[in-house]
Amino acid sequence: MIRFRFGLRPVDEVRPWGDESPRLSWFILTDGWYCVDAGGHELLRYARPMGSDPFDVHVDYHVVRLWEDVLDVLPAALEPVPSDLRGFVAAEAPGRWPTADVPADARDAVEAAVSWHDAHTLDMGHLADPPELRFWRTADRDGDDTVTLSWQHPPDSDVEFDASATGRVTVSSDAFIAAVTEFDRALLSEMDRRVTELESCGPPPGVSLDLIRLRAEQRDRAAWLRRAYERPSGTRWDDVRTGAQVLMAVMGGERFV
Repeated sequence: MIRFRFGLRPVDEVRPWGDESPRLSWFILTDGWYCVDAGGHELLRYARPMGSDPFDVHVDYHVVRLWEDVLDVLPAALEPVPSDLRGFVAAEAPGRWPTADVPADARDAVEAAVSWHDAHTLDMGHLADPPELRFWRTADRDGDDTVTLSWQHPPDSDVEFDASATGRVTVSSDAFIAAVTEFDRALLSEMDRRVTELESCGPPPGVSLDLIRLRAEQRDRAAWLRRAYERPSGTRWDDVRTGAQVLMAVMGGERFV
């Protein structure tokens, strides 16, 4: 099972941005906590929480960042990986790809391979020492169609998470799509109630909020999931294959088996 879980702060506890001119926006109003359930592992849960409140236990950040990053990785995550590239896509990325060590005439292909590999990684650069979460899909002729989520925590990190240092969970592609859809609907539903509440009572005293823009953004974001499904991947398979083979030779072929 994969599930994206979250909770939002009550509106009157959301922290506005700006000290001199505090303001709220759709993004800011998603202030909350989130985690990822992965086959019994709770990713983004701290190993030594300060309390039992979900905000003490899990990542405390704007939930929309996780939502945006999941939608951003979706085209790569749902594009079936050819059998000859499965070892490469499943490999942990090094801290720095050895692009300087490849022949000059292969660097464009290597860049394509690295970009394709990185496109399967959830962007979590806004967090301190986050785990690397990666998604990829495999679909075989016998009807076996799955999405794999892998995670890798950075070594010697000052931030300790509760899940094992590394792990991997595989679910059906339908189950993964259902998890993303559930996350999208839950967040948009919660935010619609929040927008409606603010349209009725207005923002807190002294806080700036454009209610017309807020409602317009709510309508726009309701279409983001559909746009993510429709976004073409543009994968240059020949270049990715060539680049992966070059990297295998430079880094050691066993790394990608």
